[in-house]
Amino acid sequence: MEYRLLGHSGLKVSVLSLGTMTFGGQGKFAKTGQTDVEAAQRQIGLCLDAGINLFDTADVYSGGESEVILGKALGGKRNDVLIASKARFPMGDGPNDRGSSRHHILRACEASLKRLNTDYLDLYQLHQWDGQTPLEETLRALDDLVSSGKVRYVGVSNFSAWHVMKTLGVAQASHYIRPVSQQIHYTLQAREAEYELLPAAQDQGLGTLVWSPLAGGLLSGKYRRNQAAPEGTRHLADWGEPPVRDENALYDVVDVLVDIAETRGVSAAQIALAWLIARPQVTSVIVGARNDTQLQDNLKAADITLTTEETEKLNAVSQLPLLYPYWHQAQTASDRLSAADLSLIAPYLKK
Repeated sequence: MEYRLLGHSGLKVSVLSLGTMTFGGQGKFAKTGQTDVEAAQRQIGLCLDAGINLFDTADVYSGGESEVILGKALGGKRNDVLIASKARFPMGDGPNDRGSSRHHILRACEASLKRLNTDYLDLYQLHQWDGQTPLEETLRALDDLVSSGKVRYVGVSNFSAWHVMKTLGVAQASHYIRPVSQQIHYTLQAREAEYELLPAAQDQGLGTLVWSPLAGGLLSGKYRRNQAAPEGTRHLADWGEPPVRDENALYDVVDVLVDIAETRGVSAAQIALAWLIARPQVTSVIVGARNDTQLQDNLKAADITLTTEETEKLNAVSQLPLLYPYWHQAQTASDRLSAADLSLIAPYLKK
């Protein structure tokens, strides 16, 4: 297992990490999985044997049950691993039971610590943007959590690039704790993060954690063109995360994944994960699984190194159009672009 520094911090995390949205299986999260404590212990054991050291959860997953199960399943291994959790989404019916206010963040952190049966979180992330709470208030609350020893590092998740930059700017101006990472959705099926989020991360020294790297299963190879969806799985019309706007484009990507996978004698999921692991701005890819078999298959992706030819095929079939102002920069500013600029624009300059 390879380990990479998390952004500008000195913390090293495994290139694969375990997401625990499947733990608990309550409410709307039942469709993702129903992993109980016993099953969670098995999955954690598989991950530890593979070298994974980061386990990601959130207070909102199954109304907190994911955190409870993770804490119980880790048991005495807690100090041997890194735990990341998140807060922002509703945890009650009251007007202050959501958001990134000082009131909510401090209460949410205390509740997460109790459910996880730990006295600190290695990484505490704002789960989504809150446009109504001043960033100074949110960052001061996070700063206090770090100063108190209840949180080691902080990050953001599902922010736009301007949200990220505003957060970093306010943190610097106010001398508050600076986020070290962003957690984002990024796959071969949805490469929008390459426009701004990934260049911003590269420029600002942010680590990038990727959630739902198989696009909710769309890139697993189970869904094929002109074939009925497997029994017990969702249909494309039911997809919201990620939305499927172009079925043909999706299946074009899947066709290349399956072709490469069959040539290598591995799963399409492993190829999709290996492509992400190899992306230069990606720190860790968060995998989750309904069962041990899926998890064991996903873990093998850490041992795959794609060839240049394979990578170029995947890049070509999934490449997005260059939006404004980037096409204009490619045409008129290519003589003075930074490494972060070129992370997006370089492939288009070759044409």
